[in-house]
Amino acid sequence: MSGTIERLVGVYNANGTTWGELSYVVGRSLGRAHCALCDITHGKVREKSAWQECRSGLPVPFDTFHRNDQPDAVRAATGGALPAVVAETDGEHLLLLGPADLDACGASPDALIAAIEQAAERLELTFD
Repeated sequence: MSGTIERLVGVYNANGTTWGELSYVVGRSLGRAHCALCDITHGKVREKSAWQECRSGLPVPFDTFHRNDQPDAVRAATGGALPAVVAETDGEHLLLLGPADLDACGASPDALIAAIEQAAERLELTFD
């Protein structure tokens, strides 16, 4: 497999509605909900500045969606395993990182970037 990554898409394991966000916060505090991508990109209330810096250093856009609002092509690429990071390449959507990969990042934005780069190399994908 080879190609050029045009965009990265992260999908949170939570719904993007007000009720979905509230349910996630309560579930997380009770130990019933977990999203490793949320842990990487967000602090308790807002996006981490370390994540903002890492994202701005990427050569392509990194867009995020929630479980309920992800595009159909991204949903197909994840196969429902969330959270996930998908690469959009020449009209294709390829799974780069799944839940275990994101857990292995240990809530670190830098580790996420390294994992993305390693997955892209493994799949012989390049950034434009």
